[in-house]
Parts: sequence; C-alpha cells; structure tokens
Amino acid sequence: MGTSGNTLSPVGVRAAPALLLAGILMAGCSSAQPDPTPRESSAPAPRPTALAAACEVRLPASWGSALAAGELRTPAGERAVLTDTGPGWTAVQLTGPGQRRAALLRGTGAPRTLLTLADPVEHQLLAADFDGRRWAAFAVLEGRTLDSPWSLYVWDATTGTSRRLARADRPGPLPQPVVRDGTVHWAQGVGDGKATVYAAAATGGAPRALRTGVMDAPFVAGDLLVWRESSGSGTRLAAVSRTGARAAALPDALAALRDVRSVVTDGRTWAWVEGEAEPRLMVWRMGDARPTAVVTTSPAVDGMDQLRISGRLITWRTPETSYALDLGSGSYARITPAYGYAQARGGALAVAYSVGNAKTSGSRPVIQVVDASRLPGLPRCG
Repeated sequence: MGTSGNTLSPVGVRAAPALLLAGILMAGCSSAQPDPTPRESSAPAPRPTALAAACEVRLPASWGSALAAGELRTPAGERAVLTDTGPGWTAVQLTGPGQRRAALLRGTGAPRTLLTLADPVEHQLLAADFDGRRWAAFAVLEGRTLDSPWSLYVWDATTGTSRRLARADRPGPLPQPVVRDGTVHWAQGVGDGKATVYAAAATGGAPRALRTGVMDAPFVAGDLLVWRESSGSGTRLAAVSRTGARAAALPDALAALRDVRSVVTDGRTWAWVEGEAEPRLMVWRMGDARPTAVVTTSPAVDGMDQLRISGRLITWRTPETSYALDLGSGSYARITPAYGYAQARGGALAVAYSVGNAKTSGSRPVIQVVDASRLPGLPRCG
C-alpha cells in the first residue's frame, strides 16, 4: 500500500502527480497488495530470534538457478506483465495483436482469461487477489495515468465469468482488492477528500460501507482489515474486524506508529518504511519488544517502496532495482536486474524484468515464480 509521503493528502494516494504507466507496469508498479495470512495454529508459535541490522550480500547462484527454473511460459505472440502472485497462482496481463487480457496462471496450466480488456492500449491490469479456490478480484485502470478511473471485477472459477463490482471516477486510493472467505474488500474515493472501505459478497449483492475517512486501501492481518488513516495526530494505522462490525485494537508497537508508509504483514511479521530524509526498513514480529531498523544503508533504501512479505522474506523496490531480505540469515541482496520488480507473497517469490529495453519491440519480458520455502537462506553477514 505504498504511498510516497508521510501523510495522506485530502484526496488520498491520487494526489500525487500522474505517472505514465506504459513503462511503469512493465517494472511491476502495481500497488502494494495485502498478503495472505497463514491460518492460526493451536500450537504456540516459537519465540523469534532477535533481529539486528542486516548486511548486503551477493545473490547466490542457487537462487539464480531456482528462479530460472521457475520462469513462466506464456502463450506465443503475447507479452506478459506481472501483476500479483500468491500461493499457487500468478495474475498477469497478456497483450497480443489487437487484444489485451487479464489472466490467471495456476501451476503449469494454460492461463485462464479473467477478462478481455475493452481497450487494448489504454486499459491496464493493476492489481489482483485470488482465494486459491473459486474467487478472484482484480482491478482495471482505464487509462495510462494513476489518476484514471478504474473498475473492480470479481471472477468465478467455476463458470469462468467476471462481473463488475464497482467503478471509481473520484480521487482516492488505488485499488488493492482483498478476497477472503467469499467476501471482497476494497476502498475507493467518495468525494470531499475521503475514501470508503467496502465489503461485498463475491456471489453478488450490494456492497456494504465499513468505514469512511482519509485513508489508504485496506490489507489483511489475520481477522482484521488494517489501513493507514490521516487524523489530527498524523497518519496512523486503524483496524476493524473483517466483518466490519467493530473497531479493533492493534498491538502497542503498531498502534504507536505515526507517519510511516508501505506497511505490510503476513499476520505475524510486520514491515514498513520510516523516515523521509533517512529512510529505513523497520520490522516488528509478534513477541518482539520493539521494532528494529533492519535496513538503513543507501542505495537499498533510496526510494524504498512496494514492500511485500512472506515468511522469512521481505521484498521491496527502489527506482533502480529490487531487493530481498532474509530474516533468517540477517542479510539482503539485490534480486533483479536494473528496473526489475520482485514480490514475496503467500509462500511465493516472483520477479519480473526485461531482457533488453522494455520500450522496444525486441525486448523480452521475463517472469519467474518459485516456492519461497524451497530457496536456501541468503549468506550470513561476515
């Protein structure tokens, strides 16, 4: 849910200057998405080892080999753009002669079309989520700039059809849909500088408004929906139950946060970017006494945004490249070539980059997806 500033503007994320998406989407500039939360276990979780400042290491050859083996094979004649990934699925935009479509890849099967976009030049697949079984929700930006209108759709795997849930034509957060337990959650601008968090049954029915304020899009943290919200004391985290029936309290370490950005969680570990002049990647895990500044060294933190998290891995993007932090090893590495994009989410690690100039017809887009749990640890410091 990465915004670039410490406070939310009166009209939300879209108050930033419009950015051309033609090249940005190739580098994976979809908004930071909510991460699937592991189911709670009846056994107590082991106490995590203490965190400390991480060091930068070279990406091991074993990682390069694993990523190369996980390269996605897309249909001949179509160029693929990575949108989002999760446990056993990857959402991509596929563009061929006179046609552009949103598609879902599962395992080694052929892509399933979510929707053929009405305008194969202007429209862009911006974000997606899938429950791994039946329902996918995805957002289509109806223009090349981030302040363009967008539409939100839900796709039914049993019928292979999509229907539109909502359309936004007012300033507000970029769409970041969440699908859990047959319900789709999202936020959109409603005027007067505010946005509303909605919930809608994937099977149909009118959306329900859960909360209105100056806020970012929500993400999932266990049984909660969480978002950044602007108030008189700065930008803070707010939460409600996923049913929207009650406001919820966050742990003290999170409730005390002010003016942070790019907050992500997998339900146990939280990460965010803190500071403008001297940005740093902060990490807090359930059981920790306080957050830890894990990465503070330039250029890894310069323009740090689009955080993702999955288990021991945290990924992020800078204007130049993308990085992965291994909390188990206490080290991080540059994980893509120049202008590449990486995301760890729901047990998967996906990277996307272009071989050759992405703006030329001779370039080749590369998307690689691997099971993050099968990757060896990054080298330890020292």
